[in-house]
Amino acid sequence: MNNWFTVKVKYTKQLEDGRLKRVTEPYLVDSVSFTDAEARMYEEIGQSVTGEFLITGITKTEYADIFYYDDSDDWYKCKLTYVSIDGDEGKEKKITSNFLVTASNVKEAYERIKESLSDMTVTFEVPSIMLTPIVEVLPYNPDMDVEIDRRPLEEGEVVDTTPRPLPNSEEEDDEYESSNEEEEYEEEEENDVSFEDETK
Repeated sequence: MNNWFTVKVKYTKQLEDGRLKRVTEPYLVDSVSFTDAEARMYEEIGQSVTGEFLITGITKTEYADIFYYDDSDDWYKCKLTYVSIDGDEGKEKKITSNFLVTASNVKEAYERIKESLSDMTVTFEVPSIMLTPIVEVLPYNPDMDVEIDRRPLEEGEVVDTTPRPLPNSEEEDDEYESSNEEEEYEEEEENDVSFEDETK
């Protein structure tokens, strides 16, 4: 089971026109704990960012699966719902779960989620798809403590391929604020787009 953490990093970024701008960007990291997520981000960002940077917040984030395609750098959060039946009492319960997928637009994200989950044994709906501000997803690398050599995701790769009923992720995420900086991070608004399944 993957443990995903959203890590917010503040640094000075050089824009395409050459101007320098102070930005805060979220990364998604697969780590064993908050402390490990922070340590891994310092190792990762230290290789790619010139100058000082601060980790302003770490949030535990629930994703059932993540699907990567190398033709797009935009990450879309897909909210899925399905009905589970209690084996003992026979009662129906609505379950909500979140997935991430790279795509060029909402329509493509919807198509890729449907294709990626075509082997699921339950019937599900996709009530909403939104573009996230996530810059990069960093999968867990057990060798990173010895040598920094995180391998990039390959096209079509599934981070967690174990078939299973979708987990319930309706509970609020646990949040940890780094002591490196007390100021709050003002997260960019996500473009929330509702996408109804017209194939029913």
